[in-house]
Amino acid sequence: MEYNGWADEGFGAVADAFGRNFTDHGDLGAAVTVFVAGRKVVDLWGGTADERTGRPWERDTAVPVLSAAKGIVAVCAHLLAQEGRLDLDAPIADHWPEFARHGKERITPRMVLAHRAGLPVIDRPLTFEEVLAWTPVVRALEEQAPYWEPGTAHEYHGHTMGWLIGEVIRRITGRTPGAHFRAAVADGLGLTTWIGVPEAELPGLARLAEGPEPYPELPADSLFARILTMEGTLVFPGIDHPRGRNSPAVLAAEIPATGAVSSARGLATLYAAVATGVDGSPRLLGRETLTDALRVRTDGPSWSGFPDMGVHWGSGFNVATESVPLLGPRSFSNEGAGGHFALGDDEAGVGFAYVTNRMVGGEDPRGPLLVSAVRGCVAG
Repeated sequence: MEYNGWADEGFGAVADAFGRNFTDHGDLGAAVTVFVAGRKVVDLWGGTADERTGRPWERDTAVPVLSAAKGIVAVCAHLLAQEGRLDLDAPIADHWPEFARHGKERITPRMVLAHRAGLPVIDRPLTFEEVLAWTPVVRALEEQAPYWEPGTAHEYHGHTMGWLIGEVIRRITGRTPGAHFRAAVADGLGLTTWIGVPEAELPGLARLAEGPEPYPELPADSLFARILTMEGTLVFPGIDHPRGRNSPAVLAAEIPATGAVSSARGLATLYAAVATGVDGSPRLLGRETLTDALRVRTDGPSWSGFPDMGVHWGSGFNVATESVPLLGPRSFSNEGAGGHFALGDDEAGVGFAYVTNRMVGGEDPRGPLLVSAVRGCVAG
């Protein structure tokens, strides 16, 4: 498999793993970028961005990265906390008074970031247009009652995490989270990364494609299906569906927890900026702020009885995961359904991202192979 880009001397193992993802593991189009000590040491891309047309994957091709969006929202929240504008352990209602009803008065941003707020789904039916429009979702969350006493249990807040933290960001900054991320972080770093894609960028995006085995269908009334699809309003992955993840309407909307679009370079630059700074610039989050974010808040079986899958959450980041072993105790990461993976580590000095358009459900060796290669390179 031919691909484009380069890897510094000492990082050939990452290039080898990237190539094997195409030849041995079915990648269609993909990219990987690695920073070490704030300097880019790997930047590779290749394959096909759109299998319908054969359009090639380019250097800055961006793709829907689904739940890797959660790391973007978390960075924005921790930046506001670092600036003294947000107390992660004070009630959300301090900034959003209408939220303080039906048992939510004491819910904090930290509980949301750690998936402990008791709001994994919204019971009120919402139309597709309402899900895309921001305010109807916010109003539904105001009326929602927690499923458990907030802070006492956990369940993946797959979509709600984004609107809950996003509305807090909007109340503090006056900007929706996608707009705030661009103004506060992405524009300054020149990131090809958005929550809510500008219309002009839509034609150049990579298009998600099915893997060799489709994602298993879940019972529509199961909690995980409700979390994954916003009570059936969105279709997952919905490759060719107007309410799926390739839909221009979905891509253009601000769906903060699952709706980011990014290039590998964009995500890797963001995680490197958090961990070390890039190209001599100061790091985005200081060591004390990052230490607070890394402290394990959530692990073990979920409220609904979902078994412990080895995922440990800090405040907005995975800090340990069996599916993709990390670099060390200072690693923080986020995965996106289908294979996307972003990782930072301030002790190892690494910012890493891998993005792909070939969606693989279940066991997926592609991200683990690349992270393992990076681990060997920085350790050696």
